[in-house]
Amino acid sequence: MLNQFILTPFFLDEPMPGLEVLMEHNWLMNKPHLPEGDPQKRISVTHRALSNFVEDSIRQGVRPVSIAGDCCTAIGVLAGLQRAGIEPYLMWFDAHGDFNTWETTPSGFLGGMPLAMLVGHGEQRMPESIGLQTLREEDVMLTDARDLDPGEKIAFESSKVFHIKDVEELLKFELPDRPIYVHFDTDVIDPGEAPAMNYTASNGPSSDALKAVFHRIAQTGRIVAVSVSTWNPDLDGDGSTQAVCMGALEYLLTA
Repeated sequence: MLNQFILTPFFLDEPMPGLEVLMEHNWLMNKPHLPEGDPQKRISVTHRALSNFVEDSIRQGVRPVSIAGDCCTAIGVLAGLQRAGIEPYLMWFDAHGDFNTWETTPSGFLGGMPLAMLVGHGEQRMPESIGLQTLREEDVMLTDARDLDPGEKIAFESSKVFHIKDVEELLKFELPDRPIYVHFDTDVIDPGEAPAMNYTASNGPSSDALKAVFHRIAQTGRIVAVSVSTWNPDLDGDGSTQAVCMGALEYLLTA
């Protein structure tokens, strides 16, 4: 399947110019002008543009691959898929749960909330602003999530989101027989291999383990979209984390 890469060089509403070195001639650049003011309104400008790119890609028969600096851009990807008539099963790979709400977050960090938003919990202004229809919890799998905040952990365990703690369990897991959207937060990889992350969590899977799992999912032929939340390029002086993460991504995109 042909892939359409879409680069959004932002971390939430802050420009992330270090990501622009990834840009290739056939990629799309999602770099709209952001208005002054409320951060969520600014973020939603990037989500709205991304959702349009995703919808257009699907309608042209190519698979959207979003590369961005944070996990909230999954809101734009999912909205674009829905507008193109696709209701996917979401597989979310992350060292964290991204399942906080304003009631559970110890930090107030919006980037720790997107998965909760996608299933209708907590803050909903960004999903609603681009017309996203929330997913059923039963249509979401969270893989790894080795670092959960206390309140987030309680909320997650009381949900119906399916949790696979060990990435390698997916080598024998029966994958859903429906369109699959994979979100890959690169901090899922053990920081011994990929240290250039804003929020590291020890004892993660190796990149080789992740490649094997990604290859198996790709072999189904059912991946309709991929989104990547990247490393911090300012921390990646030698480019080694970029190489590890982009190398793993290739296994998701090659069937």
